Amino acid sequence: MKKIVSSLAIIGMFTFGFSTVSFAEQQDPANQDGVELQDDTSSMEAISAEPMPEMEAPVEEVEEAEVEKEVGFTSTLKKKFIEGDPFWMGIVLIALIIGIALCIERIVYLNLSSINTKKFLADVEAAIAKGDIEGAKEICRNTRGPIASIFYQGLARADEGVEAVEKTVVAYGGVQMGLLEKGISWISLFIALAPMLGFMGTVIGMIQAFEKIVEDGQVSPITVAGGIQVALLTTVFGLISAIILQIFYNYIVAKVDGIVNEMENSSITLVDMMIKYKVGQR
Repeated sequence: MKKIVSSLAIIGMFTFGFSTVSFAEQQDPANQDGVELQDDTSSMEAISAEPMPEMEAPVEEVEEAEVEKEVGFTSTLKKKFIEGDPFWMGIVLIALIIGIALCIERIVYLNLSSINTKKFLADVEAAIAKGDIEGAKEICRNTRGPIASIFYQGLARADEGVEAVEKTVVAYGGVQMGLLEKGISWISLFIALAPMLGFMGTVIGMIQAFEKIVEDGQVSPITVAGGIQVALLTTVFGLISAIILQIFYNYIVAKVDGIVNEMENSSITLVDMMIKYKVGQR
């Protein structure tokens, strides 16, 4: 009986094992596909998990675009300059260059003429209070600007009395004012001249456009529009030049007015100092 049971058990084990093996063999392709799919999925997840490289800014492209923009503006400006008749546009450009050169010269001169007036007056007053007129004159010699020059001329006649000093200060103040305003009239000339030259170029361009219409024997919109466009370019350039020079001119005039006011106030202060400390009084 035991042998029969053991035999049945062995037969059952073999049968179950065979069926399990056969079932596994049938499932191998599916399992392989599943493994491959799982591998592919894990690889995709790994790829997605990796940080994407940041897109670098196209610096070279931006620089090239800026260069192209600058080149385009320059070429456009040259094109418009040529279209507006180089002769008249060149004259307006010369007027603009000369006017700007005069403006720069005046601005530099006026800036060099400006000083710390309060400190200068305090130093001169301290020297006059001590009775050291030569020391006050030395301070004036070592200081630039019209105020120091006026003070030096006034102190040079301190022995002649306050009235003589006052007359000297007024007279020499007029000289210094003329030096400050030197060249301003030329700037105003170029301010008026630039748009006039532009208008002249426009008128001549219109005349040439009408002459071309007469030669063609018909009014062509292209001819008329092209001639008017070319003629008006000189006017635009002349007005732009006048606007630029006018801005510089107003700054220069304001600067001159400020320095002149300081000169007048300082001259009054000098006379008051001499009266206060009794310089030149007998």
